[in-house]
Amino acid sequence: MIKRNLEKSIIELSKHFPVIMLTGPRQVGKTTLLENISRDREYITLDDLEQRRLAKQDPALFFQIHKPPLFIDEIQYAPELFSYIKMYVDKNKTNGDFWITGSQKFHLMKNVTETLAGRVAIIDLLGISQAEEQERITIPFLPDKNWIEKTLENKPNNEDITDIYKKIFRGSYPKLVADKDMPRDIFYSSYVQTYIERDVKDLMKIGNELKFLTFLKTIAARTGQLINYTDIAKDVDIDVKTAQSWTSILETSGIIKMLYPYHNNLTKRAIKTPKMYFLDTGLCSYLCGWDSPTTLMNGTMSGNILETFAFAEIIKSYWNNAKQLNIYFYRDTDQKEIDFVIETNETLYPIEVKKTANPTGVKLWFNVLKDTGKSLGDGAVICLYNSILPIKENITAIPVSYI
Repeated sequence: MIKRNLEKSIIELSKHFPVIMLTGPRQVGKTTLLENISRDREYITLDDLEQRRLAKQDPALFFQIHKPPLFIDEIQYAPELFSYIKMYVDKNKTNGDFWITGSQKFHLMKNVTETLAGRVAIIDLLGISQAEEQERITIPFLPDKNWIEKTLENKPNNEDITDIYKKIFRGSYPKLVADKDMPRDIFYSSYVQTYIERDVKDLMKIGNELKFLTFLKTIAARTGQLINYTDIAKDVDIDVKTAQSWTSILETSGIIKMLYPYHNNLTKRAIKTPKMYFLDTGLCSYLCGWDSPTTLMNGTMSGNILETFAFAEIIKSYWNNAKQLNIYFYRDTDQKEIDFVIETNETLYPIEVKKTANPTGVKLWFNVLKDTGKSLGDGAVICLYNSILPIKENITAIPVSYI
């Protein structure tokens, strides 16, 4: 089993909150993670139809039979439990009594907002990170000297372009990472079918499943690009409103994430259209029909999929420490662009992702951020060079395998 870096944060947060809610897409290892650190805690899954029936029809009896500390899996199937959890928490005031998980964040957040506000710590989980696979400590990514020093102390792997694209092609779902013999196409075919049958049908009534699958494939081909609902709707033969609604479903269920542009009152020329990224490159590659790491590496999507991979790893580095990430991109009407901008403590850290082993020749627009009124922090070029390399003043090349 691959140890998850989030374990430590969950144990610590359980000392301060009565309820811990772990969310994330299906198959990212939520249940396995919590089971691995459960101590004297009863486990109930609402995938069990009998338990689900009891929870929905008689939640009071459910909690007479099952007493905290509890781990309730897939709690979105019985929203009736939330008000009873609130009553129990308010009466007993004991931290760590409830661990709950779910794959449908829309339903979860609606119920949490209404009943458990101030009583719950909400934590997101994605697939296995590079740091977890390499058995090193996850450090929230920030391209400054402190991050570089700590990362080098952890001895990250030096991986070449072939290794990186094999990892991108296979994806980060725990079953695929832990079991190298697991047939990748069979896994993703089953995953997509289950996702449509369970999550999509629960979130919205979609009459034409084949059309939604076409939509999934159309969206996957646009990872790392500005979202254009008109073009998507035209390609799938749906209306723009449906394209927007279906995109929202993908984001709600943790399949994609929108990245919004950085702008303020001083950035008059900045565009305001968001970009869209898949959160698992294996799923994205499967939906696009790439049949090997080599064809993916040499294909038209190779740059965008590398950028997508870097984006997901940056997010994991924060979420695996139960930390929030303020990340944006920059693009203006003069076609000046920065792939990612991380904002922390009123400072902007610019990041470019390039499929190159020669980062010294990369054209950078980091200085445009000086016009934002914020401090400009250290910048980075995430690339395929095999070690940390200072390339300009306050700009460092960082191997993609180090994130």
